[in-house]
Amino acid sequence: MNLTTNKEIFFFKKVPSFLIIFLPLTLITGPFLSDLSISIVSIIFIIFIIKYRYYNLLNNLFSKVFFIFWIYILFNSLLINFEIVSLKISFFYFRFLFFSLAVSYLLEINDKLLKQIFYSFLLCFILLIFDGYFQYFFGQNIIGMKLPYGPRVSSFFGDELILGSYLSRLFPIFFGLTIFLFKDNIKKILLISIIFILLEGLVFISGERTAFFYINLSAIFIIIFINKFKLLRFVTLCLSFLLIILIIQLNDTTKTRVIDLTVEQMGFSEKGSKKYIFSEEHQDQYLTALNMFKQNPFFGVGIKNFRNQCNEEKYAYGNYSCSSHPHNIYIQLLSETGFFGFLILLLIFIYFCLRLIKHFFYQITKRIYYSDFQICILSAIFITIWPIAPNGNIFNNWLSIIYYLPIGIYLWTINNEKKI
Repeated sequence: MNLTTNKEIFFFKKVPSFLIIFLPLTLITGPFLSDLSISIVSIIFIIFIIKYRYYNLLNNLFSKVFFIFWIYILFNSLLINFEIVSLKISFFYFRFLFFSLAVSYLLEINDKLLKQIFYSFLLCFILLIFDGYFQYFFGQNIIGMKLPYGPRVSSFFGDELILGSYLSRLFPIFFGLTIFLFKDNIKKILLISIIFILLEGLVFISGERTAFFYINLSAIFIIIFINKFKLLRFVTLCLSFLLIILIIQLNDTTKTRVIDLTVEQMGFSEKGSKKYIFSEEHQDQYLTALNMFKQNPFFGVGIKNFRNQCNEEKYAYGNYSCSSHPHNIYIQLLSETGFFGFLILLLIFIYFCLRLIKHFFYQITKRIYYSDFQICILSAIFITIWPIAPNGNIFNNWLSIIYYLPIGIYLWTINNEKKI
């Protein structure tokens, strides 16, 4: 479908492209502007599909799986575990499907969009790196926001300690865009590699242990499965660890939280006697959530109802049973949506694992199954669905935008394998 009139081009191409380009920036401002942006993109894309009867854009595996999941959580919230909050989350969850599809389609019709997204990431990462290190060394950032909790750097995120999450989840996309757009310009890649090194150091001083795990998990993933740029990612990873060692030598307070506290909370320190899954708090919440699943195995207790029922005697386990969510997306789905909701995510994880195994065997025979760019985008998806790690709330709007952005790019790569 070619947009011909100026009005069509402005409404269906320029407006949503603009919102997607500035998404890295609106994500820094918080959930409101970023969610508003992707909601507008979704609405415009729905209008586009209906107006031009472009329903074939929905004819793909992702749309079918998403639709099944959406119908199920809507059914769960409306008929099984009725709550207004749950129903609101479930009903409007469809916007993430159309957001991903819109990203894929806009990349198809706008040749400049991918490079524009890259430069948006570049500017945001440079700004956060400068501001984050400034806050770490001087106690406040460039606009006067102080360190919120001890040594934990948050930059413009303030009291929301999600700087590390933002960087670690979006970094694989940025790395992929770099090697895709500048694969023939090694000097530019080497220059941008300075950002890779500083960024991983910033994730470390953010004090977010899960984020630090994710950025290193994606690095291992990329190094194993990538073809042409293994050495680049390996060297930048090693140099970032040297930077972290230097930071620790200057000030070991961050090391105390990220490494020492983790070891202590898991019960592996000298004074630890009992072993825990990540920490006593995490373990109590996991077991509380599993108690909910055991007593409600098919449909769970309802979306976003863990926090409302975690103190109930029949579910609560230990001293730290309650939280806003159980901090693992698989266990959250078991407790809130039951076996059926959990099964969909598990099958998605298995699907990607099987495709990656196939890619690995292709590598052995010197053939290409996934391009280097696709591997980077897949690593952003893979760290989201990785089961053995603490996670955020799977229905959190801010996190969901970060979850579904790489899916949109991945869908575009499937349709343009010859270009990548």
